[in-house]
Amino acid sequence: MDVIEAKYNEWLSRAKEYRAELEAMYAEGKKEAFYKDLEFGTAGLRGVLGAGTNRLNVYTIGSATQGLADYLLSSKKNVSVAISYDSRNCSEQFARHAAAVLAHNGVKAYITKVLQPTPYLSFMVRHFGCDAGIMITASHNPAKFNGYKVYGPDGCQMTDAAASAVLSHIQKVNIFDVKAADFDGAVEAGSIVFADVTREYLDSVYARSVGNNRAVSIVYTPLNGTGAYIVPQMFRERGFKTVNIVAEQAEPNGDFPTTPYPNPEKADALKLAIELAEKTSADIVIGTDPDADRLGAAVRKSDGEYRLITGNEMGVLLIDYIFSHGKALPKNPVVVKTIVTTDLAARVAESYGAEIREVLTGFKYIGEVIKKLEQKNEGERFTFGYEESCGYLSGTYVRDKDAVLASMLVAEMAADYKAEGKTVSDVLDGIFAKFGKYYHRTVSFTYEGISGAQKMKEVLAAIRTNPPKDIDGSPVVKAIDYATQTEFDLPKSDVLSFKAEDGSKLIIRPSGTEPLIKVYITAATGGEGRIDKILDQAKKFM
Repeated sequence: MDVIEAKYNEWLSRAKEYRAELEAMYAEGKKEAFYKDLEFGTAGLRGVLGAGTNRLNVYTIGSATQGLADYLLSSKKNVSVAISYDSRNCSEQFARHAAAVLAHNGVKAYITKVLQPTPYLSFMVRHFGCDAGIMITASHNPAKFNGYKVYGPDGCQMTDAAASAVLSHIQKVNIFDVKAADFDGAVEAGSIVFADVTREYLDSVYARSVGNNRAVSIVYTPLNGTGAYIVPQMFRERGFKTVNIVAEQAEPNGDFPTTPYPNPEKADALKLAIELAEKTSADIVIGTDPDADRLGAAVRKSDGEYRLITGNEMGVLLIDYIFSHGKALPKNPVVVKTIVTTDLAARVAESYGAEIREVLTGFKYIGEVIKKLEQKNEGERFTFGYEESCGYLSGTYVRDKDAVLASMLVAEMAADYKAEGKTVSDVLDGIFAKFGKYYHRTVSFTYEGISGAQKMKEVLAAIRTNPPKDIDGSPVVKAIDYATQTEFDLPKSDVLSFKAEDGSKLIIRPSGTEPLIKVYITAATGGEGRIDKILDQAKKFM
């Protein structure tokens, strides 16, 4: 009997609640579910819901939580962990199971009574002084996924070293030997505490307010996610009176019935919101992803048409807005962006005298910049940080991107510009006219299944062996392999970057949470047509 069949049979005999699903599996299904264990990394766990070692279920959640508990208790007594969850299927079940496992181990768990955004969880960790945090979410992935993100005591996603240490403990856990306390009994005993820090969290968001005006018409969609209640509450409390919410996407729903890919970066995700905006003549459309850490937007132009704003563009707009309208800006302000985020952000920030810092992809690296500034008693210098995938943060009250904050800032920006007789689209065009326009596109190449991981390694190895000499005819003048480079004070990372003489760029990195390689294309000249040519070139070696 092979290893896969042995694992399958053990689950069939011991995982009673998944028996029907297991019995329905055919050979290929068994391979996919059992050919490996779901990998725990700096992004925690993320996978397809279902039975098996390569799936997200109460057993894989339980073993990860047991490993986390063992890791925390190995160096400290009186440990506590904050827990929250999004609108995805099984999220509340997984969150409560994690809390019960922690309680069985003598770890105090603070858990939200209702679903709350990822930045809310980061805030909870810091508010209660917890040793770690757990967020049950798969961010903007399709409905079949869920995930388990782990945060450190600073409210930032767990570092590489800590994640490696947790993994070493997880690997010692027998997945079927994990024990959990009775949830209700643990609540009565005080080892599980229902926590609500909404007032404190929102007050911290409001402290980052920039604008003076509120007369703007907004269409908002939570995309059936955790923004459903807290973002409308924010709009009400901040005085935005004209807010229309997309009815079909207004309530939490883990099936995401109106959009198969609930990612506000994508035009399809905002389709219903834009249709409602056209009916109501809204000034701006705002959408947040299922765990409300990313924001997508569209703005009404002077001719009445709607213009989608990319993550790169919104970050540039917010930098310009905060610096041009902010009332109490710090001395020597710092703006942080990732290496795949537009260079236009640096040009705009530097025009206001800000210091720009570049980090690897992942908001935890922006959090590390904040931490280093605070260690020098310079935390107030952090003014703004963002990544092109629609994640934004202003202020140090959390250590992750925050779409509740971003929704407030974007609404204020639209209202202030409207009061000045301009649209957000007008302002963006003005920035392009002043600093130049960069064209960007992110393309993903998927490598699923048993052979996918090996194929990804082979593709990256081939590019390292035979790197591109030019980007659509413009000679490559700088190539950086972030796995081996020593020029920058950044962690080693499996990322390849190529910059051409004309400023165009090609950056290639495997996703940390999905079986795909992302290619980030920048065309410094030639517009969208040039992007297509660079993409054709990239396809040849992908």
